[in-house]
Amino acid sequence: MTLFEKSYLFSPSAFWIMSMTASTYYGNIRPVSPWRWLFSVVVPVLIACNGFKKKSLDHSGALGGLVVGFILTIANFSFFTSLLMFFLSSSKLTKWKGQAKKRIDSEYKEGGQRNWVQVFCNGAVPTELALLYMIENGPGETAIDFSKQHTASWMCLSLLAALACSAGDTWASEVGPVLSKSQPRLITTWERVPVGTNGGVTVVGLASSLLGGTFVGITYFLTQLVFVNDLDISAPQWPIIVFGGLAGLLGSIVDSYLGATMQFSGLDENTGMVVNNPTNTATHIAGKPILDNNAVNLFSSILTALLLPTVACGFWPTE
Repeated sequence: MTLFEKSYLFSPSAFWIMSMTASTYYGNIRPVSPWRWLFSVVVPVLIACNGFKKKSLDHSGALGGLVVGFILTIANFSFFTSLLMFFLSSSKLTKWKGQAKKRIDSEYKEGGQRNWVQVFCNGAVPTELALLYMIENGPGETAIDFSKQHTASWMCLSLLAALACSAGDTWASEVGPVLSKSQPRLITTWERVPVGTNGGVTVVGLASSLLGGTFVGITYFLTQLVFVNDLDISAPQWPIIVFGGLAGLLGSIVDSYLGATMQFSGLDENTGMVVNNPTNTATHIAGKPILDNNAVNLFSSILTALLLPTVACGFWPTE
């Protein structure tokens, strides 16, 4: 075990002491149990180390993943499991059909090799929402029930929407280009474009985004069944699954629209592949060089996290 891992694992006791001190001083803050602190540190460390060994994360990505994983886990176990399933499924799909993706993606990396920027763009919104959730509700699991806990429910669904959006976009981009037998169509004009064009969509890709979001939603729902104690007197939780699927699909559509308009796509004459930066040998296909792929992911996550929970609160069933 490295010195970094030892020092990181030592932190639960220090954080627990801080939690107990704050609870004693303010009187209205629930102290976090040492077991929850320990789980919230050890498990993200193990996952990040495994991701680094399997080349799903580089050094900076592993460190960023530790921070995101710790905050989401200490806040709510439903947040943790949703993040975990998003990360595991995305890593598996990125490696799936790697040789085929190398032939159509000019920026393909073996194993994915996510760095801190990519972790930040996918994890910044969930991390901020998890922190706000702890300030509002304290660490722990809670039922989605707008009639009893409107703010906490909104934050939970907003975080789920952000993760489902990222999952939906990843599933679409990793599955669609490989399995789709039809040429993509640009989402803004519906013209046929080369495989790999930012903003190009297919039926297979859109279906994959729906499945990706649904997968995260199912994970969140099952965790609720295990860890929430008052489900019998709370609103039904099954809409979480539907919400996750819609967030995955909507997030993918928003991502595609931003990619088609604010991200450059050009066909390189030398390689025959789509490139994301203007060059002398690239023929323009769509978009302008305003945002890169990471920024598009971030803005898609923000828009989905803000829009969907606001709509959902008006349709969520009561107990």
